[in-house]
Amino acid sequence: MADFDYLTRRRLLGLAGITLASLSLPRLGFAADEHAGHNVAQEPAGTGEFIRLDAPRKLKLAVNLNAVCLAPVVIAHGQGFFTKHNLDVELVNFGNSTEVLLEAIATGKADAGVGMALRWLKALEQGFDVKLTAGTHGGCLRLLSAVNGGVTKLEDLKGKAIGVTDMASPDRNFFSILLKKHGVDPVRDVEWRLFPADLLGTALERGEVQAVSGSDPFMYRLIKSGVAKELSTNLVEEYANLSCCVVGVTGKLVREEKRVVAALTQAILEAHDYSVQHPEEVAKGFQAHALNTSVEEVQAILHDHTHGHHAVGAALTQEILTYVTDLKTVEVISKSTDPQEFAKEITADVFS
Repeated sequence: MADFDYLTRRRLLGLAGITLASLSLPRLGFAADEHAGHNVAQEPAGTGEFIRLDAPRKLKLAVNLNAVCLAPVVIAHGQGFFTKHNLDVELVNFGNSTEVLLEAIATGKADAGVGMALRWLKALEQGFDVKLTAGTHGGCLRLLSAVNGGVTKLEDLKGKAIGVTDMASPDRNFFSILLKKHGVDPVRDVEWRLFPADLLGTALERGEVQAVSGSDPFMYRLIKSGVAKELSTNLVEEYANLSCCVVGVTGKLVREEKRVVAALTQAILEAHDYSVQHPEEVAKGFQAHALNTSVEEVQAILHDHTHGHHAVGAALTQEILTYVTDLKTVEVISKSTDPQEFAKEITADVFS
């Protein structure tokens, strides 16, 4: 599919998210409720009534402070999304170190974290005591080919090389799944080559690889620079309405303080809803943490994501089941793992 078509599809999905949020998940403002002692607004679908804890609760939330898709979570402090729920949240920057982040959550060094499902699932298979409580949004991953290259569809990548920054990256995992569905064996028909993120474009231009995959802002910038065109994303086919980023919480906290976890999860989802209605405000607030980006760039990227889509409860378990089942087909999840049991084990419905 042409670059224009894919970008149009992404933008339409983003607009659909805005429409959904404006109809059922409004965050345009909060009217004071003097009786309840908190702000009243309709909560994200599936999360029930607004949750305000009876006593203040301190929590540590692990995030990658430079990830554009997490901008809503990063600015949640300034917008008061945590304090509304009587939560005192400290953001801890763990960058892209998945194992360290999950270990920190599992051992209680952090109470919760936000990251990409397709980066976490293999690690969670190893037995970390972390439960997923929500999917926050979709649309973080892009697969690009050279503007003047001969690769115009997924099938064209058979026998070709794809540049990635990490052999265990979520983009490599996702596009392996997608290639498999299009008749290209991602293990035997494709060569995956490692490059630093800032050299992916150069490798593509020199013909060292015929495609590159990754997340924003690097992929977005390659498209805007004219070096690459969008070949596919994680908003295609049956994945158009799936979450790619998830909230993970220490199992101990879920078992012992479910209401605290529900309040935290609700606040995070509220921040994402806010970003749908106010992407410019989120982009401005994110500048205090962003590296070499601009308000305009962050705002455009947020529009390309589906921050109005959240999965909780049974819907989240089903989304995780889809990913786990697919990851088995590309030899990422072990053959012995039961996808349904695993999906149930690592997810928690904290709003039931």
